Amino acid sequence: QVQLVESGGGLVQAGGSLRLSCAASGRTFRNYAMGWFRQAPGKEREFVAAISWSGGNTYYADSVKGRFTIARDNAKKTVTLQVNSLTPEDMAVYYCAADKRSSIHTRSDFREEYDYWGQGTQVAVSS
Repeated sequence: QVQLVESGGGLVQAGGSLRLSCAASGRTFRNYAMGWFRQAPGKEREFVAAISWSGGNTYYADSVKGRFTIARDNAKKTVTLQVNSLTPEDMAVYYCAADKRSSIHTRSDFREEYDYWGQGTQVAVSS
């Protein structure tokens, strides 16, 4: 089992950056592919990015490609999401999640594929 705790959210101006972190506990962290999702008020939770167990493969939603970067450190049991060039449309609660399948697959952007979730961290963007 894996417990996930996100941090790093906050209020930034449009065009600004944040570095979101997800700290994991549990001995099997390195076996999981990891993902970031976000949920804005009144909207469905949507996929943002995913990374394979080794960090060698990544996958991004089109809306964040080129602006966001996902990375992981298996020794520290952390996953980070560097978010740059933020716009008001990026404002949401950001969640990290763990997928028991260690590799990125065709359904890595489906929230139903993830087995464990954190509580989320709020990102607010002022225009």
